[in-house]
Amino acid sequence: MAGPPTGPADPIGSDLTGLLRALKLSGMKDTLPERLSLARTRQLGHAAFLELLLSDEVSRRDARSATLRAQNAGLMPLMRLDTWNELADLTYDRQLLSDLTSLRFVEAGSNVLILGPVGVGKTHLATALGHIAVRRRASVQMIRADKMFTRLRAARLDNTLEAEFRRLTRLDLLIVDDFALRTLDATTTTDFYELCVGRHDARTSTIFTSNREPADWTTMTTDPLLAQSAVDRLTAAAHTLIIEGPSHRQRQQRVVVDPAGR
Repeated sequence: MAGPPTGPADPIGSDLTGLLRALKLSGMKDTLPERLSLARTRQLGHAAFLELLLSDEVSRRDARSATLRAQNAGLMPLMRLDTWNELADLTYDRQLLSDLTSLRFVEAGSNVLILGPVGVGKTHLATALGHIAVRRRASVQMIRADKMFTRLRAARLDNTLEAEFRRLTRLDLLIVDDFALRTLDATTTTDFYELCVGRHDARTSTIFTSNREPADWTTMTTDPLLAQSAVDRLTAAAHTLIIEGPSHRQRQQRVVVDPAGR
């Protein structure tokens, strides 16, 4: 009499699974059957097979580490270069964007301004550059301008302002999103100046996204002279990517149709 049907045997086995778990290599279990098949097909030697497995594990750990660092940097996970929708009716310097993805501007300590109207993808491209920098193990922080200034204001109240400025200044890449949406009061204007001066002196790179041109930023502060000094440092030899076209958000709106056709 035939016994009960059984499922396919585990090609790895419980003993090997236990060893992988003990060595914190459980990730190998997902790809090991495929790698075993590949090794047989290509008749890989033991050393070549081991190198293949270790290469897989390094790639897994790098990806896991990059995901965690991107999360800590405040980067939206889906706003990457490979998810950028390069629509034909968007006008921008594609060669400049390609150059920016090399991150030579970070190595040189230069800044980037991504400018354009609402909804054209400024935040997406800034975030995508942040993801590339994280992958290359640069220290990155992305923050909306109003939240950054709120954090600095709070740091001033609990006497940690100097430490917060030091942290912001030392970042390899700081991404300030939606700058100059609102008028900057006296405290915020001072903080903007100190941030630009500190990062200019440290030769660290900053990306600003804004709906307004830098020439308009000074008119939105309480001290135009102080703001002009900050803007001068920020824009000196900066790369400016201007995006023009219709809003992505408006484009993606869908008409809801009554299922009954009413």
